[in-house]
Amino acid sequence: MPTRRRPRRPRTSPYGRPPYRRPPYALLALGLGLLLGLLLPPGPAAAADNGTWAVFPTPATGAARTDRAYFFHQGAAGTTVEDSVTVLNSSDRELTLRLFATDAVNTPEGGAFALLPAETAPKDIGRWITPAPGTGETVTLPPKGRKDIPFTVRVPADATPGDHIGGIVAAGTAVEGVRQEGKVQVGVKRSVGARLYFRVPGPVTAGLSVEDVRVRRSAPLLPWVREARATVTYALVNRGNVVVEPRVALSADGLFGRRVLDRPERDLRLSLLPGQRVELTEPWPDAPQSDRVGVRIRAGAAAHPELVAVAGTEFTAVPWPALGLLLLLAGAGVAWRVLRGRRHAEGEQREALPDLAGTR
Repeated sequence: MPTRRRPRRPRTSPYGRPPYRRPPYALLALGLGLLLGLLLPPGPAAAADNGTWAVFPTPATGAARTDRAYFFHQGAAGTTVEDSVTVLNSSDRELTLRLFATDAVNTPEGGAFALLPAETAPKDIGRWITPAPGTGETVTLPPKGRKDIPFTVRVPADATPGDHIGGIVAAGTAVEGVRQEGKVQVGVKRSVGARLYFRVPGPVTAGLSVEDVRVRRSAPLLPWVREARATVTYALVNRGNVVVEPRVALSADGLFGRRVLDRPERDLRLSLLPGQRVELTEPWPDAPQSDRVGVRIRAGAAAHPELVAVAGTEFTAVPWPALGLLLLLAGAGVAWRVLRGRRHAEGEQREALPDLAGTR
Protein backbone atom coordinates (compact mmCIF):
# COMPACT_ATOMS: atom_id res chain seq x y z
CA MET A 1 0.00 0.00 0.00
CA PRO A 2 1.74 3.25 -1.06
CA THR A 3 2.42 5.83 1.58
CA ARG A 4 1.66 9.50 1.26
CA ARG A 5 4.65 11.72 0.58
CA ARG A 6 5.21 14.91 2.44
CA PRO A 7 6.36 17.94 0.40
CA ARG A 8 10.08 18.59 0.58
CA ARG A 9 11.46 21.91 1.72
CA PRO A 10 14.24 23.40 -0.41
CA ARG A 11 17.68 23.54 1.18
CA THR A 12 21.11 24.34 -0.25
CA SER A 13 24.75 23.61 0.55
CA PRO A 14 28.17 23.87 -1.15
CA TYR A 15 27.67 20.29 -2.35
CA GLY A 16 24.16 20.77 -3.76
CA ARG A 17 21.00 19.79 -1.92
CA PRO A 18 22.06 18.45 1.49
CA PRO A 19 20.49 15.05 2.10
CA TYR A 20 19.87 15.58 5.75
CA ARG A 21 16.57 15.48 7.58
CA ARG A 22 15.97 17.23 10.87
CA PRO A 23 14.48 14.93 13.50
CA PRO A 24 12.52 16.57 16.26
CA TYR A 25 14.50 14.99 19.11
CA ALA A 26 17.38 12.57 19.66
CA LEU A 27 18.41 11.09 23.03
CA LEU A 28 21.61 9.27 23.87
CA ALA A 29 22.10 8.03 27.44
CA LEU A 30 25.76 7.29 28.12
CA GLY A 31 28.16 7.46 31.11
CA LEU A 32 27.87 9.16 34.49
CA GLY A 33 24.11 8.50 34.60
CA LEU A 34 23.38 11.56 32.43
CA LEU A 35 20.84 11.53 29.63
CA LEU A 36 21.82 13.87 26.80
CA GLY A 37 19.03 15.21 24.58
CA LEU A 38 19.85 16.89 21.28
CA LEU A 39 16.93 19.01 20.13
CA LEU A 40 17.10 19.68 16.40
CA PRO A 41 14.05 21.58 15.11
CA PRO A 42 12.28 20.65 11.88
CA GLY A 43 11.86 23.04 8.98
CA PRO A 44 14.15 25.77 7.64
CA ALA A 45 15.19 27.16 11.03
CA ALA A 46 18.34 29.25 11.22
CA ALA A 47 19.43 27.89 14.57
CA ALA A 48 19.26 24.79 16.72
CA ASP A 49 17.07 26.00 19.56
CA ASN A 50 15.35 24.31 22.51
CA GLY A 51 13.43 27.40 23.59
CA THR A 52 15.94 28.32 26.29
CA TRP A 53 19.20 28.57 24.39
CA ALA A 54 20.34 28.26 20.79
CA VAL A 55 23.53 27.36 18.93
CA PHE A 56 24.17 28.49 15.35
CA PRO A 57 26.86 29.78 12.96
CA THR A 58 27.84 33.34 13.88
CA PRO A 59 26.02 35.90 11.70
CA ALA A 60 27.94 38.25 9.47
CA THR A 61 29.20 41.46 11.06
CA GLY A 62 26.27 43.79 11.72
CA ALA A 63 23.64 41.12 11.09
CA ALA A 64 21.26 40.11 13.86
CA ARG A 65 20.43 36.71 12.37
CA THR A 66 22.46 34.09 10.55
CA ASP A 67 21.74 33.01 7.01
CA ARG A 68 23.36 29.60 7.62
CA ALA A 69 21.36 26.80 9.15
CA TYR A 70 24.49 24.64 9.55
CA PHE A 71 28.25 24.86 9.12
CA PHE A 72 29.41 23.80 5.64
CA HIS A 73 33.14 23.69 4.99
CA GLN A 74 35.70 22.13 2.71
CA GLY A 75 39.42 21.71 3.21
CA ALA A 76 42.25 19.50 2.02
CA ALA A 77 44.17 17.22 4.35
CA GLY A 78 46.69 19.19 6.41
CA THR A 79 44.89 22.54 6.14
CA THR A 80 42.95 24.60 8.68
CA VAL A 81 39.58 26.32 8.47
CA GLU A 82 38.36 29.01 10.86
CA ASP A 83 34.81 29.93 11.78
CA SER A 84 32.73 31.07 14.75
CA VAL A 85 29.77 29.64 16.64
CA THR A 86 27.20 31.74 18.50
CA VAL A 87 25.47 30.67 21.70
CA LEU A 88 22.32 32.62 22.56
CA ASN A 89 20.50 32.71 25.89
CA SER A 90 16.82 33.42 25.21
CA SER A 91 15.74 33.00 28.83
CA ASP A 92 15.37 35.55 31.63
CA ARG A 93 18.02 33.97 33.84
CA GLU A 94 21.74 33.44 33.68
CA LEU A 95 22.89 30.21 32.02
CA THR A 96 26.11 28.24 32.28
CA LEU A 97 26.60 25.81 29.39
CA ARG A 98 29.24 23.26 28.54
CA LEU A 99 30.57 23.67 24.99
CA PHE A 100 32.17 20.79 23.07
CA ALA A 101 32.61 19.37 19.56
CA THR A 102 31.68 15.81 18.65
CA ASP A 103 30.83 13.39 15.84
CA ALA A 104 27.46 12.74 14.24
CA VAL A 105 25.81 9.33 13.94
CA ASN A 106 22.57 7.80 12.73
CA THR A 107 20.44 6.22 15.43
CA PRO A 108 20.42 2.42 14.85
CA GLU A 109 16.64 2.23 14.56
CA GLY A 110 15.05 4.71 12.19
CA GLY A 111 18.30 6.47 11.28
CA ALA A 112 17.66 9.86 12.90
CA PHE A 113 20.56 12.32 12.92
CA ALA A 114 22.18 12.57 16.36
CA LEU A 115 25.33 13.99 17.97
CA LEU A 116 27.33 11.95 20.46
CA PRO A 117 27.23 13.02 24.12
CA ALA A 118 30.18 14.56 25.88
CA GLU A 119 30.93 11.29 27.67
CA THR A 120 31.74 9.58 24.34
CA ALA A 121 35.09 10.59 22.86
CA PRO A 122 34.84 11.57 19.18
CA LYS A 123 36.94 9.68 16.64
CA ASP A 124 36.50 11.85 13.56
CA ILE A 125 35.78 15.51 12.96
CA GLY A 126 34.94 16.11 16.60
CA ARG A 127 38.67 15.73 17.29
CA TRP A 128 39.59 18.27 14.60
CA ILE A 129 37.67 21.17 16.14
CA THR A 130 39.32 23.35 18.80
CA PRO A 131 37.99 26.62 20.27
CA ALA A 132 40.04 29.80 20.21
CA PRO A 133 42.73 30.12 22.92
CA GLY A 134 41.34 31.39 26.19
CA THR A 135 37.95 29.78 25.62
CA GLY A 136 37.07 27.42 28.46
CA GLU A 137 34.91 24.33 28.43
CA THR A 138 31.96 26.31 29.81
CA VAL A 139 30.36 29.56 28.82
CA THR A 140 28.20 31.75 31.09
CA LEU A 141 25.56 33.89 29.43
CA PRO A 142 23.54 36.69 31.04
CA PRO A 143 19.76 36.80 30.50
CA LYS A 144 19.02 37.43 26.79
CA GLY A 145 22.77 37.48 26.19
CA ARG A 146 24.89 35.87 23.47
CA LYS A 147 28.51 35.01 22.89
CA ASP A 148 30.47 34.42 19.69
CA ILE A 149 33.14 31.76 20.07
CA PRO A 150 35.76 31.38 17.30
CA PHE A 151 37.03 27.89 16.53
CA THR A 152 39.45 26.18 14.17
CA VAL A 153 39.07 22.99 12.18
CA ARG A 154 42.50 21.40 11.75
CA VAL A 155 42.27 18.72 9.09
CA PRO A 156 44.77 15.92 9.79
CA ALA A 157 47.36 15.17 7.13
CA ASP A 158 46.01 11.63 6.85
CA ALA A 159 42.35 12.62 6.69
CA THR A 160 40.39 10.43 4.31
CA PRO A 161 38.53 12.04 1.38
CA GLY A 162 34.80 12.38 1.62
CA ASP A 163 32.23 13.70 4.07
CA HIS A 164 32.94 14.14 7.78
CA ILE A 165 29.94 15.17 9.86
CA GLY A 166 29.79 16.37 13.43
CA GLY A 167 28.62 19.33 15.42
CA ILE A 168 29.25 21.87 18.16
CA VAL A 169 27.10 21.26 21.22
CA ALA A 170 26.05 23.50 24.09
CA ALA A 171 24.97 21.28 26.98
CA GLY A 172 23.17 22.45 30.08
CA THR A 173 25.03 21.93 33.34
CA ALA A 174 21.89 21.76 35.48
CA VAL A 175 19.88 18.57 35.96
CA GLU A 176 16.35 19.41 34.80
CA GLY A 177 14.62 16.17 35.66
CA VAL A 178 14.94 12.49 36.45
CA ARG A 179 14.30 9.60 34.09
CA GLN A 180 13.79 5.98 35.09
CA GLU A 181 16.11 3.59 33.20
CA GLY A 182 15.17 0.14 34.45
CA LYS A 183 15.96 0.14 38.16
CA VAL A 184 18.24 3.18 37.89
CA GLN A 185 17.26 6.83 37.94
CA VAL A 186 19.33 9.11 35.73
CA GLY A 187 19.52 12.89 35.65
CA VAL A 188 18.28 14.58 32.48
CA LYS A 189 20.30 17.40 30.97
CA ARG A 190 19.33 19.19 27.77
CA SER A 191 21.70 19.93 24.91
CA VAL A 192 21.53 21.75 21.60
CA GLY A 193 23.93 21.12 18.73
CA ALA A 194 24.75 22.98 15.51
CA ARG A 195 25.63 20.56 12.73
CA LEU A 196 28.92 20.80 10.89
CA TYR A 197 29.42 19.21 7.47
CA PHE A 198 32.99 19.01 6.20
CA ARG A 199 34.19 17.69 2.82
CA VAL A 200 37.79 16.60 2.32
CA PRO A 201 38.51 16.69 -1.45
CA GLY A 202 39.66 13.53 -3.18
CA PRO A 203 38.16 10.34 -4.59
CA VAL A 204 34.62 9.96 -3.33
CA THR A 205 32.52 6.83 -3.57
CA ALA A 206 28.83 6.45 -2.90
CA GLY A 207 28.13 3.04 -1.40
CA LEU A 208 24.86 1.52 -0.27
CA SER A 209 23.80 -2.01 0.60
CA VAL A 210 20.55 -3.64 1.71
CA GLU A 211 20.98 -6.37 4.32
CA ASP A 212 19.08 -8.63 6.72
CA VAL A 213 15.66 -8.54 5.06
CA ARG A 214 13.13 -10.26 7.34
CA VAL A 215 9.35 -10.68 7.44
CA ARG A 216 7.25 -11.09 10.59
CA ARG A 217 3.60 -12.12 10.10
CA SER A 218 0.47 -11.96 12.22
CA ALA A 219 -2.49 -13.89 10.79
CA PRO A 220 -6.08 -14.18 12.10
CA LEU A 221 -7.24 -17.42 13.75
CA LEU A 222 -9.71 -17.99 10.93
CA PRO A 223 -8.24 -17.05 7.54
CA TRP A 224 -9.89 -14.38 5.40
CA VAL A 225 -12.20 -13.32 8.21
CA ARG A 226 -9.94 -10.28 8.53
CA GLU A 227 -6.65 -9.17 6.95
CA ALA A 228 -3.32 -10.71 7.84
CA ARG A 229 -0.59 -8.28 8.83
CA ALA A 230 3.15 -8.37 8.30
CA THR A 231 6.20 -6.22 8.95
CA VAL A 232 9.18 -6.14 6.61
CA THR A 233 12.43 -5.26 8.40
CA TYR A 234 15.70 -4.48 6.62
CA ALA A 235 19.00 -2.69 7.16
CA LEU A 236 20.62 0.01 5.03
CA VAL A 237 24.39 0.39 5.25
CA ASN A 238 26.43 3.29 3.84
CA ARG A 239 29.65 1.66 2.64
CA GLY A 240 30.94 4.74 0.84
CA ASN A 241 32.60 7.94 2.02
CA VAL A 242 29.82 10.43 1.21
CA VAL A 243 26.39 10.99 2.67
CA VAL A 244 23.62 9.16 0.85
CA GLU A 245 19.92 9.98 0.81
CA PRO A 246 18.30 6.60 0.13
CA ARG A 247 15.25 5.97 -2.00
CA VAL A 248 13.61 2.58 -1.50
CA ALA A 249 11.14 0.48 -3.46
CA LEU A 250 9.43 -2.59 -1.99
CA SER A 251 7.80 -5.42 -3.95
CA ALA A 252 6.64 -8.98 -3.36
CA ASP A 253 5.61 -11.78 -5.71
CA GLY A 254 3.48 -14.82 -4.90
CA LEU A 255 3.15 -18.14 -6.69
CA PHE A 256 3.33 -18.05 -10.51
CA GLY A 257 4.77 -14.52 -10.41
CA ARG A 258 1.61 -12.90 -9.06
CA ARG A 259 2.43 -9.41 -7.67
CA VAL A 260 1.09 -9.16 -4.12
CA LEU A 261 2.88 -5.95 -3.08
CA ASP A 262 4.18 -3.05 -5.16
CA ARG A 263 5.38 0.13 -3.48
CA PRO A 264 7.20 2.42 -5.93
CA GLU A 265 10.51 4.06 -5.14
CA ARG A 266 10.18 6.87 -2.62
CA ASP A 267 12.42 9.18 -0.62
CA LEU A 268 12.92 8.05 2.99
CA ARG A 269 13.85 11.58 4.13
CA LEU A 270 16.91 10.03 5.72
CA SER A 271 20.57 11.10 5.60
CA LEU A 272 22.70 8.00 5.84
CA LEU A 273 26.16 9.04 7.05
CA PRO A 274 29.33 7.27 5.88
CA GLY A 275 29.92 4.00 7.72
CA GLN A 276 26.51 4.01 9.41
CA ARG A 277 23.98 1.17 9.54
CA VAL A 278 20.28 1.73 10.23
CA GLU A 279 17.36 -0.65 10.60
CA LEU A 280 14.04 0.27 9.03
CA THR A 281 10.58 -1.31 8.97
CA GLU A 282 7.74 -1.35 6.45
CA PRO A 283 4.21 -2.22 7.63
CA TRP A 284 2.25 -4.56 5.36
CA PRO A 285 -1.38 -4.47 6.51
CA ASP A 286 -2.86 -6.75 3.82
CA ALA A 287 -0.25 -9.50 3.62
CA PRO A 288 -1.08 -12.82 1.91
CA GLN A 289 -2.68 -15.48 4.10
CA SER A 290 -1.84 -18.50 1.96
CA ASP A 291 1.00 -18.20 -0.53
CA ARG A 292 4.71 -18.66 -1.19
CA VAL A 293 6.05 -15.11 -1.28
CA GLY A 294 9.34 -13.54 -2.32
CA VAL A 295 10.03 -10.04 -0.94
CA ARG A 296 12.44 -7.67 -2.68
CA ILE A 297 13.97 -4.40 -1.42
CA ARG A 298 15.57 -2.10 -3.98
CA ALA A 299 17.51 0.95 -2.75
CA GLY A 300 19.13 3.81 -4.62
CA ALA A 301 19.80 7.54 -4.35
CA ALA A 302 18.62 10.40 -6.54
CA ALA A 303 22.03 12.11 -6.39
CA HIS A 304 23.77 8.89 -7.49
CA PRO A 305 21.77 7.29 -10.34
CA GLU A 306 24.34 4.50 -10.72
CA LEU A 307 23.89 3.42 -7.11
CA VAL A 308 21.54 0.42 -6.86
CA ALA A 309 21.35 -2.19 -4.09
CA VAL A 310 18.92 -5.12 -4.03
CA ALA A 311 18.20 -7.78 -1.41
CA GLY A 312 15.27 -9.95 -0.48
CA THR A 313 13.87 -12.94 1.33
CA GLU A 314 11.15 -15.59 0.96
CA PHE A 315 8.48 -16.88 3.28
CA THR A 316 5.53 -19.25 3.17
CA ALA A 317 2.21 -17.82 4.28
CA VAL A 318 0.18 -20.64 5.82
CA PRO A 319 -2.97 -20.20 7.96
CA TRP A 320 -1.59 -22.51 10.63
CA PRO A 321 -4.46 -22.17 13.15
CA ALA A 322 -7.04 -23.02 10.50
CA LEU A 323 -4.86 -25.78 9.09
CA GLY A 324 -4.35 -27.19 12.59
CA LEU A 325 -8.09 -27.10 13.23
CA LEU A 326 -8.72 -28.82 9.89
CA LEU A 327 -6.17 -31.52 10.69
CA LEU A 328 -7.72 -31.96 14.13
CA LEU A 329 -11.19 -32.40 12.65
CA ALA A 330 -9.84 -34.75 10.00
CA GLY A 331 -8.07 -36.79 12.68
CA ALA A 332 -11.23 -36.91 14.77
CA GLY A 333 -13.18 -38.10 11.71
CA VAL A 334 -10.68 -40.85 10.97
CA ALA A 335 -10.68 -41.94 14.62
CA TRP A 336 -14.48 -42.05 14.66
CA ARG A 337 -14.59 -44.15 11.51
CA VAL A 338 -11.96 -46.55 12.88
CA LEU A 339 -13.84 -46.86 16.18
CA ARG A 340 -17.13 -47.40 14.37
CA GLY A 341 -15.53 -50.06 12.17
CA ARG A 342 -14.20 -51.91 15.20
CA ARG A 343 -17.62 -51.92 16.92
CA HIS A 344 -19.27 -53.17 13.78
CA ALA A 345 -16.71 -55.99 13.47
CA GLU A 346 -17.18 -56.98 17.12
CA GLY A 347 -20.95 -57.13 16.63
CA GLU A 348 -20.65 -59.39 13.60
CA GLN A 349 -18.24 -61.64 15.50
CA ARG A 350 -20.71 -62.07 18.38
CA GLU A 351 -23.52 -63.02 15.96
CA ALA A 352 -21.33 -65.68 14.33
CA LEU A 353 -20.55 -67.53 17.58
CA PRO A 354 -22.55 -70.91 17.92
CA ASP A 355 -25.01 -71.47 20.77
CA LEU A 356 -23.11 -74.19 22.59
CA ALA A 357 -25.60 -74.27 25.49
CA GLY A 358 -28.44 -75.28 23.24
CA THR A 359 -26.72 -78.42 21.88
CA ARG A 360 -26.52 -80.39 25.13
